[in-house]
Amino acid sequence: MSSQPHTVLPWVVRRTRLPLLSLRCVDCRSGSATTGDGRFRVNANGNLLDVWLLVRCVSCDRTSKLTVRERAPVTSFDPAELHGYHVNDPALVAARLLDPLLARRNRFTLDWTDAWRLDIPSAWRDEAWPVRVEVVFEDPVPVRPERLIAHGLGLSRNDVRRRVKCDVPLSRRTSAGFTFTVMAGD
Repeated sequence: MSSQPHTVLPWVVRRTRLPLLSLRCVDCRSGSATTGDGRFRVNANGNLLDVWLLVRCVSCDRTSKLTVRERAPVTSFDPAELHGYHVNDPALVAARLLDPLLARRNRFTLDWTDAWRLDIPSAWRDEAWPVRVEVVFEDPVPVRPERLIAHGLGLSRNDVRRRVKCDVPLSRRTSAGFTFTVMAGD
């Protein structure tokens, strides 16, 4: 039996919805907020613009603002981007929400619980062993490779540690693509 992988399978981690924000509400002290419909607010003061992303508390429905751009000259905006802010473009909402600089500036983290899914080929178990898998992330979903692999293969985490050779540490969270090889079971 050859030790080289015979088959390369693609796995894709996809976002199913926007993640919740871990952000303290000033009214009810709840720790979760959502972007709701994904709306921006643009305010003009002379030739300067402020842009905020509106978020809503999951518990009390209070609306808060996350600063996207502050006191920026109108000429510093790309016209397509500015139009996206005005029409509440869903792709622009997702891009801004997933921006780590926005999260750091506004002091929130993303809660990805139940906001993603793993798409894997359906008939891969009939392939010759060992099997090489390439995992691709469409969005920066932080997940431990060990748990992702265990979920995708239907194995226990001990079996994953025993049968899988991975190019990243299995126990550290990652949101970047990685590859691993599954060896045949006993």
